[in-house]
Amino acid sequence: MLLRKTISLSDVSLKMEGDTGKFSGYASVFGGVDSYGDTIVKGAFEYSLKKNGKPKMFFNHEWGMPIGKWPMVREDDHGLFVEGELTPGLMLASDVRAAMKHGTLDGLSIGGFLKKGDYEETEGGRVIRRWSNLMEVSPVVFPADGAARIDLSSVKGEEFAAALEEEIAGLETLREFESFLRDAGGLSKGAAKALTARVKVLFGQRDAGGEPLDAKQIADLTAHFQRLATIGA
Repeated sequence: MLLRKTISLSDVSLKMEGDTGKFSGYASVFGGVDSYGDTIVKGAFEYSLKKNGKPKMFFNHEWGMPIGKWPMVREDDHGLFVEGELTPGLMLASDVRAAMKHGTLDGLSIGGFLKKGDYEETEGGRVIRRWSNLMEVSPVVFPADGAARIDLSSVKGEEFAAALEEEIAGLETLREFESFLRDAGGLSKGAAKALTARVKVLFGQRDAGGEPLDAKQIADLTAHFQRLATIGA
């Protein structure tokens, strides 16, 4: 499952060291409940940090040129603490540093993959106990939970396309489909529920001779709604 979770830098004590491009703060806080009803628990990132190493740093989850690096990423009792260095001489990194200092760039977001068994479904959301692969931590423009979306246009290459289709092929329940639309499609909880209800009707047409949607069609549909959600943000 492709997932992103975003929090405000104003809530995590962002500290910048002059004009050096160094900063620190929390990329995720344990024990809270976000607008989707999800909670990340202490220890959730240990597996990925040990297996995959430190995440990359991008701006707004645009998986192209990294704008810096995370020399230190660790869990403590509060959350996932990070120390970052923006790349000297990189124009975008300089813009990000200026925006951070002015307070106009005020969000951090984690992005990566979850697998079945990494989380438990609850009545109102999920309890996330492990991130199988914490791919990146990004400074982002919109710090609200509504910005916790995957930009499908940035997921390029055979590895990521295969991971996306594998996730879609593994959907077994309407609730899992709803969660996928919410996380990958960038839809609100209400919109995801409404679309899921409609898809349930459409899937029911198979018995009347209609053709079911395959994984690629669902991916295309999700990408379309993700673009609409981004335009409306």
